[in-house]
Formats: sequence, structure tokens, C-alpha cells
Amino acid sequence: MLLQDIIRDCGSTGVEGRTDRSISSICCDSRKAVPSSLFIAVKGKASDGHRYIASAIRGGAVAIMYEDRDALCSELAKFSPENDLQAKSGTVPAVDSLTLIRVGSSRHAMAIAARNFYGDPSSELTLVGVTGTNGKTTTATLLYNMYMDRGIECGLLSTIANYVGKEMTETLNTTSDPITINALLRKMVDGGCRYCFMEVSSIGLEQERVSGLHFKVAIFTNLTHDHLDYHGTFAEYLRCKKLLFDNLGKDSFALVNMDDRNGQVMVQNCAATVVTYSLRSLADHTCRVIEESVDGMQLRIDGKEVWTTLIGQHNAYNLLSIYCTAILLGMEQQQALVGLSKLQSARGRLETIHGKKELSVVIDYAHTPDALENVLKALRGTAPRSPLVCLFGCGGDRDRSKRPEMAAVSEKYSDIIVVTSDNSRSEKTEDIMEDIRGGFTPRGEARTLFISDRKQAIRTAILTAPRGATILLAGKGHETYQIIDGEKKHFDEREIVQEVFDSMDPQQ
Repeated sequence: MLLQDIIRDCGSTGVEGRTDRSISSICCDSRKAVPSSLFIAVKGKASDGHRYIASAIRGGAVAIMYEDRDALCSELAKFSPENDLQAKSGTVPAVDSLTLIRVGSSRHAMAIAARNFYGDPSSELTLVGVTGTNGKTTTATLLYNMYMDRGIECGLLSTIANYVGKEMTETLNTTSDPITINALLRKMVDGGCRYCFMEVSSIGLEQERVSGLHFKVAIFTNLTHDHLDYHGTFAEYLRCKKLLFDNLGKDSFALVNMDDRNGQVMVQNCAATVVTYSLRSLADHTCRVIEESVDGMQLRIDGKEVWTTLIGQHNAYNLLSIYCTAILLGMEQQQALVGLSKLQSARGRLETIHGKKELSVVIDYAHTPDALENVLKALRGTAPRSPLVCLFGCGGDRDRSKRPEMAAVSEKYSDIIVVTSDNSRSEKTEDIMEDIRGGFTPRGEARTLFISDRKQAIRTAILTAPRGATILLAGKGHETYQIIDGEKKHFDEREIVQEVFDSMDPQQ
């Protein structure tokens, strides 16, 4: 594709060099620069892409998109002593055959350039975005599963994995960078996918990873305490979530949970058609939990009853949003209800392993106070007489204020508590556990074990649990790794649980 077509609408404030040249690829990682590529220098919180311009040129990049002129000059100065003198004078040194594109925002420009390079793929399929603190993964994944089960080719962009039809690729972030997103969307279109269901994070929105995409439906699940280490304040967190709805077009739908007090805020000044859902109040679509057991729930949705194997009020909300989305996308009501009845939990979301001593181990990604409360309430509601053990930790280098809140929630709903590590990253696990300890009352702390090694904590929780207990392992969910002291190591809770059950006395 010609460079002039790639940089169209990117907000260029100046171009030096040819734009009629052919570009083979675009990248924001200098290690991925190849001959005839466009390198986009993006300023991040941890590193600045402008520092790798010279590396990208050595890799073969023939065009550079940038926003910091001084940084550009400094990098180009690395190619000759003469250029060093020019850099000090503040002028851009000449580098043979290079095209330089200056933009106001590299992040925004990258999103638009990626859209242009891959031929605006989001306009060629039906894109559904899901945002909110909790429920994104379950909602997006189960929508994908429901449509795939009906023989309709779909894509999924999620925390757990990315799928193009049945082909899976791993993902590093809830919302990938815009180059990766548009490349996957193009692959979906070329592979015959009609729909794509996508998790959209607040950080992804703030960093413009989804700018330029055409969302047919945007779903708001809820908004609670999370990511304040990044956003600073709850108001800023909300503002970033709202960006998804602010950028919807008139031909789109904004589907919002009206039982969350931020639901109405999300759609203020929204151009899209607003559709509401609720379990507690008047809305366009409503749901009531008629019956609930350890095996599932009987729901009444828009006056029709359906049985689902999922449990918990939070999943009632997720299922209702899935039903509403299907209706908005043209599915008949009966087909949507039948689809709901076939759905199974997403990986790492209330994933249950049964073992000896009539124990049930539940693996869930809950890592916020609200998510932990939802899961514990669901487990307590389905087995009110069974002992409930809660094992959890908190991530390092993240919002510290939610740590004591997690303790308070676990104390309220659990009989036995085990505090351990999560992804401690660069923090000391013991320091994180002390922050958590501050949220317990003396009575709560008296029934809490503090075991920093998560594998040993899981083993202890299972081996010491009363017969018939339910043991919640919260925080890791689908993850198969743990980050301790900055080192990422394999850690799959399913394997550990099975090892412990296998080691137990067969007579137990």
C-alpha cells in the first residue's frame, strides 16, 4: 500500500520526503521493522518509542511517524558526526530516502494508520465491544460461543485468547495494540467471519487502541473499583470507559446496565440508539432469577423462562446482556433463549473441579472487591450449608487501596480465608499481604492463614478444608503463569489442584 494512503486522516502536521512509496508493513516495535516498513514512534508510560527510531531504520524502516521532533533529531544523529551537529542546531538531519511524518498524537495516528493499512476491516463485519469492570470476558466469550455453536463464523478478542474462527492465538493485554487488532480483524474478514466480539478496557480506550473502529454494539456491564493505580481517580476511570460510547455512530447501539448507577452517565450525549437492561428496575429488557442451585439458574427473561448452567446474580446480568445483544443483531427471541441454555462458563470463570472428601474447588479470575463479592455470594447462595474457603491475593504494582477491601469482602462471606500471593511483580509478597491484613477485623484475622507461596497455600486450603467444603481460588482464573520478583513462571492452578487430589488418601 502507498504511504500516502496509510497516513490519510492521521493528523499529520508536516511531511518530509516521498509519500508515493510502497509500504510493506507497519509497526510500533522497532524489532519488527523490516525493509520498506513504516515505524510509528509512540510515547508510553514505561518507554518512549522515539528512542528506537534509529533501531527501526537499521531494521529497514523507510518511513517514520513521530510527534517529538527533538527526539527524532537525536535518533537520526546516530548515523553520522555531521548529523550530530545538525541535531544540536534543532534542524532535522538528512537521511537518504527516509520519509518523516510528524503528527500531533502518535497513539491516535497509529490507530488510524493501522485501520487504513488493513483496509478498514471493522466496517466489513459486525463488531461488538464489551466494557465495564467485571463481566467483559464472560460476555464476549459466551457471545462468541453462542454464535459459533450456530455455525456462524466469528472472531473473539479477549483477555483469555484471540480467536479467528476456531484458530486461537495468545493475547498479552485485554485490549491489544491497534496494529494487532486491525490485523486480526482483517484475518477474520478474509476468513469469512461475520461477527467479532471484543473486550474493551479502560486503558485500551485511554490509549486509543480502538480509535477508528466501527462498533455496531457497545455493551456496558458495570463500573466498580479497579485500575486506579493507572487512572488515578474513579472519575478518570469512568471518563475513559465512556469514550467507547462517546465515539459511537448513529447506526450503532449502546446497551447499558441500568442497575449500575453509572449506566446513564455512559450514554450522556451518545449518538447511538440506547437500549437498557436490568434485573431490578424498568428497562427495555428485564430478567429475574426464579430459582438457583449448585447446578444452575432458572431465569425469566422478557417474560420467557430459560435454564442455564451458570450461577450467580452477576452471571444473570451477563446472560441478559448476551440475550439483548443477540436480539439487537437480529436473532429471534426463541433462538436467543435456546442459545443461552447451551452456554457453559468461560475458562477461569467459576470453573469447578470436584475431588475427594466431597470437595469442590472453584477457580475464578475475581481480582476486585466487587468481583470477589459476586463470586462468594454466588457460591454461598448455591450451597448455604457447606463450609466456604476463600483463597486470594492481590497484584503487585497495582492499586493498593483495594487490598484491605478484598480482605473485608472475604471475611464477610467466607468461613476460612487463606491470603497468599497473586502476581506480586516487583513488590514483596509479604508487603502486599500486610496491606490485605489491614482490612480484617480481629475475628476475621483469627480465621485467616497467611501463606506467601501460592502453591503451598492451595495445597493447605484443600488438605485442611472440612468435608464437603467449597474452596474458591480467586485472582488467577484463566492465567497459567505467576509473576514474582519480575519473573514470569508457569503456574496453572488446575494442575496444582489435580496434584493435590491425586496425593490424597483414596479412602478420603
